[in-house]
Amino acid sequence: MRNYAQLDLSPAPGLNVFVGANAQGKSNLLEAIGMLGTGKSFRTPRESEVVRLGLELATISGEALVRAGPIRLGCTIAATPRGTRKLYTVNGRSVRYAKFLGSLRVVTFVPADLQLVAGPKSARRAFLNGALAQDQRLYYHELVRYQKVLAQKAALLKAPAPLDDDLLAVYNETLIESGTAIMLARAQFAAALHTQASRVHGQWTGETETLEVRYAPSVHFEVPAADVVAGAFASRLEECAGAERARGMPIAGPHRDDLCLLLNGVPLGSFGSQGQHRTAVLALKVAEYIIMHERSGEAPLLLLDDVLSELDPARARAFLSGVGNFEQAFITATHVSEELPAASRYVIDAAAVRAA
Repeated sequence: MRNYAQLDLSPAPGLNVFVGANAQGKSNLLEAIGMLGTGKSFRTPRESEVVRLGLELATISGEALVRAGPIRLGCTIAATPRGTRKLYTVNGRSVRYAKFLGSLRVVTFVPADLQLVAGPKSARRAFLNGALAQDQRLYYHELVRYQKVLAQKAALLKAPAPLDDDLLAVYNETLIESGTAIMLARAQFAAALHTQASRVHGQWTGETETLEVRYAPSVHFEVPAADVVAGAFASRLEECAGAERARGMPIAGPHRDDLCLLLNGVPLGSFGSQGQHRTAVLALKVAEYIIMHERSGEAPLLLLDDVLSELDPARARAFLSGVGNFEQAFITATHVSEELPAASRYVIDAAAVRAA
C-alpha cells in the first residue's frame, strides 16, 4: 500500500520504534497496522489514496493474539473506476465491516489529533465515535442507523414538494431511538474520560492545572437515563420543528454534540498554549487507552505517529508510563532519544524496514 510494494514484518512484543527521515514510509506502516484494527485509514477519508500508484489493489493482513486466541485479519482495498471497494476477512472468512470492527482494538495518536482541542466539533465527535465503535458493536449499529435516517430526513426537509408529515414523524421516531442510545454511550464514556484524563494530567503537571472533560450534548438532559434522554430529544425536536423546516436541515440531535476540554475552568481551545493543548491531548489518549483496556479486558495496540519526537524525554517517558503496561506499541520518529525505555528499534528507508 502507498509506497510499499511488499513488506513482511514480525514486530516484537512491547515497544517497537521505527526511525527514518520524512517521506520514507513510517506513517504508511502505522496506517496499515491501524487498518487491521479499525478497517479505516486514520490519515484520509479517500481510501483510494492508500492503493499504491499504478496498482488496483492494496492488501493488508496480519495475525494477532487476543484474549480469545490467535486471530488472522485481512483488509483489501480495490480502486476501481466506480469507486473504492473494501473486503474484510477474519480467520480467512469474508465478513461485513461491522463484524470486523473491534476484532483488534487500536488507539492512535497522530499530529492531527491536536485538532481535538481547538478544531471543529466534528473532530471531537469522530474521536468519540471511533473509540465507542471499537468498544461496543451496538454503538456502531445505532450510529449507522442514525446517520442513514438523518440523511433521509435532511433530503425530505430540502425537497421542494409539500412536506410529508407522516414520513417526517417516522424519521424522528427512529432518530430518537438511535440518538438516545448514542447520547447515553457518549455520556458514560465522557465521564470515564474525565476521571482518567484529569488524573493523568494532574500527575504530569504536578496538579498545578486541572483538566476537565465534559460531554456537551445538543439535546440537554438532566439524568443519563433512557426515558429521560428520549423525552428530552422528542421535546427538542418539537421545539425546533419550525426552524428545521425553514432552514431545510435537521438542527437537533447527537450529530451536533461536542466534547469540551477545560483547563482550570477555562475553555482550553480558546486560551491554552500549544504546550497545554499537546499535554491535554496526550492525557485524553492515555485515558482512551485505559478505558478501552478496562472494558475489553485486553490491551489495545498503541500507535504513535511522529509524536514523541516532539516531546522532551521526561514528557515522553511520562506518557509511556501513563499508558501503563502496554503489550505492544508502535512509534515512528525522525529520531528517538536514548532515554526512552528499552525498545525494539527499526530503520525505515524508502519503504524498506530493517532492525537497527
